[in-house]
Amino acid sequence: MRRSSTFARQVLLVRVGRRDDDLTTTEHRYADRQRRRYGLDRLSRPTLGVDPTLGLDRADIDAVVPVSPAMPPMAQADEAHSIPLLPGERTIARRMKFALVNACTLASLMLGMLAIFLAMQGEVRIAALCLIACVGFDGLDGALARRLGVASPFGAQMDSLADMCSFGLAAPVVVYASLAGSVSTAAAAVACALVAACAAIRLARFNVSPKDGRFFCGVPTTMAAAVLAVTVAIGLPVPGAVLVAGVALLAFAMVSSFPYAKLARLVKLPPWLWLAPVIGALVDIRLTFALIVVGYLVSGPVLWLRQRRTA
Repeated sequence: MRRSSTFARQVLLVRVGRRDDDLTTTEHRYADRQRRRYGLDRLSRPTLGVDPTLGLDRADIDAVVPVSPAMPPMAQADEAHSIPLLPGERTIARRMKFALVNACTLASLMLGMLAIFLAMQGEVRIAALCLIACVGFDGLDGALARRLGVASPFGAQMDSLADMCSFGLAAPVVVYASLAGSVSTAAAAVACALVAACAAIRLARFNVSPKDGRFFCGVPTTMAAAVLAVTVAIGLPVPGAVLVAGVALLAFAMVSSFPYAKLARLVKLPPWLWLAPVIGALVDIRLTFALIVVGYLVSGPVLWLRQRRTA
């Protein structure tokens, strides 16, 4: 440590602009001072590879490289490479299929915006029908992407952004417009804001979570928006306070950890189970719809308890 500090002091004491002979004189004078102070007589003994004035190895001196603060950085950033939106072979046919799939996604997005405009003008039922059409296009783009073999990370991100606009923003706006006059403005605003916040959390969690081919983790935003849209479209005859509570419950169900069966599993149910809803819809479609929604929401906690018992 003393050697390194001695060398550092000498570097600091040397003034820029001196002649070589002045620099040599200063170095020897400073070395003599160190000999008298510390009694280091070995400093005057030249050895192989050793500086006789400092007592340091030549390799140590060569290792000290002056660094200029104005020196530009040597490392250069790697050249950015563009990532193709459509992985795989980029033929004209595949590009057209890719454009068709994304057109369905954009159609869902545009219908969601149209639903917002209609709800602002008081046309809540037509706006609810636009949301139902959004649900149809949202399912269509995913099915076409898998069928045509043009599924891509870009398409998945586009789908999430469109879902946030159509189901996370448009659906709460339509519900808020339908609740105007039946409940307090603050209660309706809080319930609809919960839907928007929980939809954003649900979509972000879905993007980063491992996929399960059998169950959803929480109610998907598409199904929650479909329930809200159908509720507004058919004019479910329930008090406004019950509707607000149902909207808040549906919002929390989206961010819950309860497993909910996917549509592919529901289709495989026995045919006689589908006969009851069809007959009920012919008798009273509103009551049948309410029972189906309640049954689906309850199925999540039931499946969760069953999985815990069997684990």
